Amino acid sequence: MTDTARSAAPLSGPGSGPGGKGPADGPAGRIPLLDVARGTAILGTLMTNVWIFTGPGAEWGVLSGGSGGASLHGLLSGPSWATVAESVFRFLADGKFLSMLTVLFGVGLAVQYGSAQRRGRPWPGRYRWRALFLFAEGTVHFVLVFAWDVLMGYAVTALLVARLLNRTERFRRRVMWTAAALHVTVMGLLTAAVAGSDPGGGEGPGREVVDLYAHGGYPDLVAFRLRQALVLRLEPVLSFGLLVFLFLLGVGLYRAGAFAADGTGRRIRRRLLGWGLGVGLPLNAAASLGDCFLLSRYVAAPVVALGYLGLIGVLTDRLRGGAVSRAVTAGLTSVGRAALTCYVTQNVLCVLVCYGIGLGLAERLGHTGPWWVFGLWAAVCAVLMAGSALWLRRFSAGPLESLQKRVLRG
Repeated sequence: MTDTARSAAPLSGPGSGPGGKGPADGPAGRIPLLDVARGTAILGTLMTNVWIFTGPGAEWGVLSGGSGGASLHGLLSGPSWATVAESVFRFLADGKFLSMLTVLFGVGLAVQYGSAQRRGRPWPGRYRWRALFLFAEGTVHFVLVFAWDVLMGYAVTALLVARLLNRTERFRRRVMWTAAALHVTVMGLLTAAVAGSDPGGGEGPGREVVDLYAHGGYPDLVAFRLRQALVLRLEPVLSFGLLVFLFLLGVGLYRAGAFAADGTGRRIRRRLLGWGLGVGLPLNAAASLGDCFLLSRYVAAPVVALGYLGLIGVLTDRLRGGAVSRAVTAGLTSVGRAALTCYVTQNVLCVLVCYGIGLGLAERLGHTGPWWVFGLWAAVCAVLMAGSALWLRRFSAGPLESLQKRVLRG
């Protein structure tokens, strides 16, 4: 995209310069680190979602234990190579990359606000139409593709946070930490309620739901999502405080220069790495071993996500020479530049591979262990990295990003 102010891809907004303090190092005014981080976050969310697609009952099964969780108990109870690999894979992904993607969405919001200010345009101004269009895209994605869509929640949060950018830094900090405190309180109360509930739950989805995803037709899947919309859309409601906090945190990191290619940026990234992993991983492991799923995914995992963000920055700063590192960086950058397209595409591909409306591999291979799931994730990642790179050789933005830009331009 050649115009930072008119970038219409909410998941892949370009930067005008590191920390808003100068020209970016990448082409077309982009910040290379943001594209790499965004691409990593997109592929990382699939590390969690792939277990939803491949588990019994798929999108509904995750609510009743059919798609499992990110617990580390598999490491303690007579582990095999398969259970160890699956437990570690899930633990390293669950909630972390989604939180990272949320922070980066806040960064993109700050970039677009800065661009509007430099051009003398009112804010939020036309950005409200972008958020509303994103909500419409998320609604279509939820109904037609994947029940655990994040775009709708991002759109609603963006409408609120966009208005906060016109307020003082002190006011935003108050809102940010108030949102964090309310979120932790809600998660603590829900965790206590779950602990005191009937332990006989979590028995997996009913046979009817399992058969629906394994053998049902496409209209049946759409109808099921619509019937269960209130339940399936509950996550962004319960985690709204976290979304607001992470959005505003992304704004703050960007303005502090965390993504700048200078000493300040490198220092901030090292601190994120140290504190995020040093505090977040032990906290996350303790919550996971304690069967505190909500605290693990929605409280501890966001802390680890900051460590991941710092780790990506440190690695990007240091690993520049090898052919393999250049190829991986180029692939992640391409995914980051077409993040919205890649996010939707990875879910479409998994639906076609796993559900009965496609190849139906979730039922056919469900008894073979986790290895085929790892392979599916790796294959989809390779397709997205190669496909986005080839597309961007000819076009300046991904297909959905271009569609959004054309619609909003009109």
